[in-house]
Amino acid sequence: MAVPKRKTSRSNTRSRRANWKAVPAVLTTCPRCSQPTPPHQACPSCGTYKGRHVAAAERSEHQG
Repeated sequence: MAVPKRKTSRSNTRSRRANWKAVPAVLTTCPRCSQPTPPHQACPSCGTYKGRHVAAAERSEHQG
C-alpha cells in the first residue's frame, strides 16, 4: 500500500479544502401558487406538479 513520502504543506492542504463549499438549495416558483418549491417535485403548499394535482398539500396551520 502506498504511503506518503513527505508531509503535505499547509498551503496544499488549505488549497484542497477550499473547494468544499456549501451550495444553496435550488428553488423554483410554483406556477399555480407562486411559492418556492424544489424542482422536479410536487409543490408542498398546493400539491401540484406540471399542472396536475398529485399530492395532498402539507400545510402546517389548522384547517377547519
